[in-house]
Amino acid sequence: MASAGITQKTRDTTAQTPTAIISPHGRTGDPSMPAKALGIFSGEVWLDLILRSDEATIGLVNFLPGGRTAWHRHEKGQILKVTGGAGWLCDQGQKPRRIAAGDVVYCPPGVVHWHGADDGTYMVHEATSFGQTDWYEEVSDKEYAAKESKSQMKNGGVPGEGQ
Repeated sequence: MASAGITQKTRDTTAQTPTAIISPHGRTGDPSMPAKALGIFSGEVWLDLILRSDEATIGLVNFLPGGRTAWHRHEKGQILKVTGGAGWLCDQGQKPRRIAAGDVVYCPPGVVHWHGADDGTYMVHEATSFGQTDWYEEVSDKEYAAKESKSQMKNGGVPGEGQ
């Protein structure tokens, strides 16, 4: 059967494949990990680690208002999908940019950056990081305060555009 360029194949039912990984948040009684104890976050941040391997790390990260990562970079890049709330992403040498629920962010390999919640709301994102992650110092209050407030922003929350 072929339709719109899609070809249906017959699957091999005898093949031994890896088992899918399910992270049963809230079903085992295990709380999310308070991420600040890892020394790579500031403020109140909670981490549900789904997968950790040499190739990739996948986690669901919950930031309370003002919570944020330390400066860091990913050897082979990172993808963030913001699933709730709003926050900020800042590449080294740039001004922080606003991110919000529904946004998908690609951080290229080797780019030093931080991300976290706005000081007026929470932010939740799924983070998929590829290769090794190098962690640096915490984002200072002065660096965090460099972001623009919502009232100063135009053009849907993109700093520096439409002003």
